[in-house]
Amino acid sequence: MVTITVDAILARALSGYDLLPEEGVILLKQIDQSAIDAIHATADKLRQQQAGDTVTYVINRNINFTNICEQHCSFCAFRRDEKEVGAYWLDWTHILEKAIDGVQRGATEICIQGGLNPQAKVHGKSLLYYLKLVEKIKQEFPHLHLHAFSPQEVQFIAREDGLKYADVIVALQSAGVDSMPGTAAEVLDDKVRRILCPEKINTATWLEIVSTAHSLGLHTTSTMLSGHIETPEQQIRHLEKLRSLQQRAIDQNYPARITEFILLPFVGKEAPLPLRRRVRHEQPILADALLLTAVARIFLGNWIPNHQPSWVKLGLAGATEALLWGCNDIGGTLMEEHITTMAGAQGGTNMEVETLQAAITKLGRPYQQRDTLYQTVR
Repeated sequence: MVTITVDAILARALSGYDLLPEEGVILLKQIDQSAIDAIHATADKLRQQQAGDTVTYVINRNINFTNICEQHCSFCAFRRDEKEVGAYWLDWTHILEKAIDGVQRGATEICIQGGLNPQAKVHGKSLLYYLKLVEKIKQEFPHLHLHAFSPQEVQFIAREDGLKYADVIVALQSAGVDSMPGTAAEVLDDKVRRILCPEKINTATWLEIVSTAHSLGLHTTSTMLSGHIETPEQQIRHLEKLRSLQQRAIDQNYPARITEFILLPFVGKEAPLPLRRRVRHEQPILADALLLTAVARIFLGNWIPNHQPSWVKLGLAGATEALLWGCNDIGGTLMEEHITTMAGAQGGTNMEVETLQAAITKLGRPYQQRDTLYQTVR
């Protein structure tokens, strides 16, 4: 039996080959510091080759329009029932005020996501509510990029109104949605999902909706919620599915792609008690997140060259360190963040542009503002 060494795996990656899943697992299971150092160095070198030295950022604003949600994900501290204390559902005036605030502060992107609120309908139709939400902002700011509605939200609208996923996506595009957040992915392994988010869409449905978006010309991001109950094998299977999804978009000559990969380390301080009992740590373990960040660059980088950490989850210092482990983008200003903050994250809810720039400058790297699709903003 031939033993595959870490050095041989990293040499293959540096030569431009896609790693096999079993090779990715070997890298994730390393505990020897010299091997981790080699993985770190390889990820940083591939980052430089695939994305360059310039660190990008986006000026964006989040709008989480409701936390009322029909689902009960075991990791979520954000969702509320309709009449529960702390439940909210923003009216049109407040939503538009938040968009105006973002534009006044220089945002080129508004990111819109919310709970699955069965009452969010216009004339009895969920789609009409979401279309009105988009149109309210686009009528005021037609050139603002709307990064809106996850695959889970697309499935929710389709289910509520008896529509096909493609019909929902086309309608949202026509109203003014410019790209789709690749959230609700959590871990793309149904054994994990049955514990983490049993009411959410399964792996196949998430992949189907994202692939449909690509075929219709709607770019998406991609994410992974890590550091809870999943194994290294499941982490790599998740990355393999994302890589295959991107390969399919390219092979089929779809007009849209995955634009970035974002690692979202689990924050469990305020998570529902049953999951907290199964997870050892209330806050992310930086060393674990950095190793996974590096392996994600090595495994995905040929296909998804833009990698981003989460300063909300890791803190700015942790996110800045991730720029040395394979990331080339430090994310956005957000201006307001509820979902992770309500879970007990300590990274904050808003980041000033100057603060991001200063963190990048300390690394000795140049910075550059970008838009949602990684085009330079001058």
